Amino acid sequence: MSEDSGVWLGAAERALRAAPPTALLSAAEELLSRHLGAKAVTLLLADYGLTLLQPVTRLPHTGQEVPVRDGAPAGRAFAVGTPIVEVTDEPGMVVAHLPVTVRGDRLGVLSVRLPEPLKGASAVLEMAEFATALGHELVVADRNTDLYLQGRRRRRLTLAAEMQWQLLPGRGFAVSEYTLGGHLEPAYAIGGDNFDWSATDDTLSITVTDGQGHGIDAALLTNLTINALRNARRAGISLEDQACLADQAIYAEYGGKHYAPTLLLRIDLETGQAHGIDAGSPQLFRLRRDIVEQVTFEAQAPLGMFEETDYRQEPFRILPGDRLVIVSSGVHGSSSQEYGHDFGERALRETIAATRTASPHEAARAVVDGLVQHRHGAELVQDAAVVCLDWRGRP
Repeated sequence: MSEDSGVWLGAAERALRAAPPTALLSAAEELLSRHLGAKAVTLLLADYGLTLLQPVTRLPHTGQEVPVRDGAPAGRAFAVGTPIVEVTDEPGMVVAHLPVTVRGDRLGVLSVRLPEPLKGASAVLEMAEFATALGHELVVADRNTDLYLQGRRRRRLTLAAEMQWQLLPGRGFAVSEYTLGGHLEPAYAIGGDNFDWSATDDTLSITVTDGQGHGIDAALLTNLTINALRNARRAGISLEDQACLADQAIYAEYGGKHYAPTLLLRIDLETGQAHGIDAGSPQLFRLRRDIVEQVTFEAQAPLGMFEETDYRQEPFRILPGDRLVIVSSGVHGSSSQEYGHDFGERALRETIAATRTASPHEAARAVVDGLVQHRHGAELVQDAAVVCLDWRGRP
């Protein structure tokens, strides 16, 4: 990228930061119009089910949505995570579709209509950097406006789903050592299943929780569980003590009537040495050299089942190139009404293996899609949570 491009990007980032939260799109359009002669700029945000890209307008749901997986250029740019330049029917005009991401979390696509010829590959790279800068501002803007959250919605979320989506750390995260992707279904009515992760310079922590029950009761239980685990984790204590403190908090509230099956993992970023605690029903699978195997731990009581439980962590090792897939019981325990067998007994390993070349984001979504197909398209009756981790490790 040229020095002039770097100067413009710096000025553009400052202009986006100075724009009101609801005016980010108009600010982006003005910046790209002045610098590249853009004729139109459209911000498309992924809906909660990651099936559609929805245009952000002043009033939600007023623009034409774009399916993610019907071959449309914007959908391909979102799915593969790279810019795509579309040649239009209008002579001398192209549309650059630019993924909008924040540290590996996919938000949507910025589509820029502008005249040919582009200033070479550097212009596309420059616009891609601009789209990333816009993504960071969108995340900040969500603290002060509902515009972009509303723009993602095909329909109203249930109150339980609203609580669960606000609890998530994001839908993806990427650093040099690993890439994470997660998916929840039913997206607009999720009740209790959830996932969480957090990284330091030395470790990565991941939890997947099966919220017992349905609706608001399940969401309240999961909120208590996730926040109890976060509170313990942020105190800097061991994985075992995190489980113990969360267990006590849940039991103190529910007296053992409700509990939270949870899988807890902690990975050392330097060595790939990992530890896990199986406090319930989520399951862990590892894809290594085209072989899918379940990583099992000693089954221990779900969090909150008893007044005081001592939890024990168990070691396992991950190697560069490994993929870890964590699924809640709504995935591995889901039965087919026609065949009567669980999804995990027959199709889960095949689905994980078949998506080995896909990104973690797409692999997590594909597992849930496989579950829906297993049920012959029937609506999910249980919540389903999937987290996929691609491990590269440190050189």
